[in-house]
Amino acid sequence: MTEMHSTKFERWKAIAVFVALYDFVAICAAYFLALMFRFDGGFSVIPQRYLDPYLHFIFPCAAGSIVLFFLFRMYSTVWAYASVNDLVRTFAGSVTSSIVHTVLITVLFTRMPLSYYIVGAGIQFTLLVAIRFASRFVRTVTSRREPSRELVSNVMLIGAGDAGRLILRDVMGSDKLNDKVVCIIDDDENTWGRYIDGIPIVGGRDDILASVSKYKVQKIYFAIPSASVQQRRDILNICSETDCELMQLPGMYQLVSGQITVSSMKKVSVEDLLGREPIRANMEEVYDFINGKVVLVTGGGGSIGSELCRQIASHNPKRLIIFDVYENNAYSIQLELKDAYPDLALETLIGSVRDSRRMFDVFETYRPQVVYHAAAHKHVPLMEDSPCEAIKNNAIGTYKTAFAAMAFGCERFVLISTDKAVNPTNIMGASKRLCEMVVQSFDMKIKADKVREIPQIFTHEDGASETAVTIPRNPRTEFVAVRFGNVLGSNGSVIPIFKRQIEQGGPVTVTHPDIIRYFMTIQEAVSLVMLAGTYAHGGEIFVLDMGSPVKIDTLARNMIKLSGYTPDVDIEVQYTGLRPGEKLYEEKLMAEEGLSTTDNELIHIGQPLKFDEDRFLHDLGALMEAAYANDHDIRTLVAQMVNTYHPENTGNKDAKYQALASESK
Repeated sequence: MTEMHSTKFERWKAIAVFVALYDFVAICAAYFLALMFRFDGGFSVIPQRYLDPYLHFIFPCAAGSIVLFFLFRMYSTVWAYASVNDLVRTFAGSVTSSIVHTVLITVLFTRMPLSYYIVGAGIQFTLLVAIRFASRFVRTVTSRREPSRELVSNVMLIGAGDAGRLILRDVMGSDKLNDKVVCIIDDDENTWGRYIDGIPIVGGRDDILASVSKYKVQKIYFAIPSASVQQRRDILNICSETDCELMQLPGMYQLVSGQITVSSMKKVSVEDLLGREPIRANMEEVYDFINGKVVLVTGGGGSIGSELCRQIASHNPKRLIIFDVYENNAYSIQLELKDAYPDLALETLIGSVRDSRRMFDVFETYRPQVVYHAAAHKHVPLMEDSPCEAIKNNAIGTYKTAFAAMAFGCERFVLISTDKAVNPTNIMGASKRLCEMVVQSFDMKIKADKVREIPQIFTHEDGASETAVTIPRNPRTEFVAVRFGNVLGSNGSVIPIFKRQIEQGGPVTVTHPDIIRYFMTIQEAVSLVMLAGTYAHGGEIFVLDMGSPVKIDTLARNMIKLSGYTPDVDIEVQYTGLRPGEKLYEEKLMAEEGLSTTDNELIHIGQPLKFDEDRFLHDLGALMEAAYANDHDIRTLVAQMVNTYHPENTGNKDAKYQALASESK
């Protein structure tokens, strides 16, 4: 290793000595040529009064210039990768040398012809630059040759700005890529018909499809990091109509940090095609609220729960309690958080929200101040087959957790709800509407100072005599719900299912060609949940404006294209029919609920529907008994309590759907 380093060092010194000798000769030649040009190229006609000063002065001057060039670091550059900075440094060194030459020869010897000074300086700079940038020029020229490899991908570059130019030059300068940029797309009409490094700018986004065909493009590089989400979606949706592989720069930070290379690009994901600005909440307010508090996350091992734990852990809670019935999920997030935050006070507890004794013990032991209740059964088809389990876990589990929170002085209780709770056609959605009604009932009782009228609902498994607790005289728990749509990438969501089906070669299964859904990312969902805990005054249902709905069929076909296949040719799309309890569309808000705004224009508060909370709490006990008796008629009892639950309307396609479907196109 030492020998190799020594060899490289000696080679570097040899190159520096060679360049220095070249500079010595170049300086001497530059001013000699200046004299020759002044006197029409004839050596014999140069007056002796000019030739003698030149001959006496030029050699020590050239030697002094070499020392000066060392001071300007002109011999320490890797010239194969010479940059503008190196050119500027060479220019500065040459100009300084020429000025010193002019002053000294004039003072020490005689005044030379004006052309001697000007032409000599110009030739000197030209010769100095020539040797230094020769290797860079050769490298650039050779990199522009047609690749010798047989498999070359024609690339369309979208974006003629700074990022696009850097990507283009990275492709052209690399000898390891099988890519060749053949055309550029940019929406600026002033650039159309012009060239960048010999590559034509062929038009705007409307010319993408024609240019892909004309130039036989296999890859498309999207290099406009400053594009808005809407612009990005519109352009990428056009690109997705081709069979090309799509790549893009993740964001503006790469342009600012100078990390624009082909390797910094990533595959276009289906999230990029949804076309909605991400929720940008003022999370500082949220983190100030969490700072120094004991926080409990039920269902902390799930998709939403685990992301909640990550964000909470990063902002200094006094203690974070992960509570989950599934030990593997809980253990996984526990290991992750311990590794990332070794100083975090973390408790990981296993248990069920259906067990009152366990919930009371957790609240009595740790006294959580903030609860995010994410524990729930959420799979619609599975719950249709096991409706009593949906009621036990979702509705009754929420009741028991909320009761424990109130009894032990919790400050905030945030329920994770779903848009499936709006006019539900399935038992899962109806059970989540029951959850919303539970927290609304608790809130109404607290505000009316009638908390002692809230019954303690137990099963024989709870051991009523062991579980009963005394409700505090003036509880101040604020109960709220957060309602949002489908979460991209969560367990059981369509995108992981589609990815798995594509990897297996298909078919990709869609229940109905016209089914549409709202989508959001896990990070957005968690931001909304945490904001609810901050904005809460009690009784609210927070609703996210999730933009335009998306047709699942379009989503599936885009995913197939993004994977490099052609729908219904390489990968078949099959329609399997609506599943039990599944709707063609999901609503975010019931017609009777009004909306009020928050500080975030994409987050709204739905005014809760009025209902008889006394009757509801009474009926909830009977519903629990029916669920634990595995009553097959439990849907009838649920429909009596949730008057918006209409299981017989599954899949109906009404005027509201038509409007939503039109919006999603």
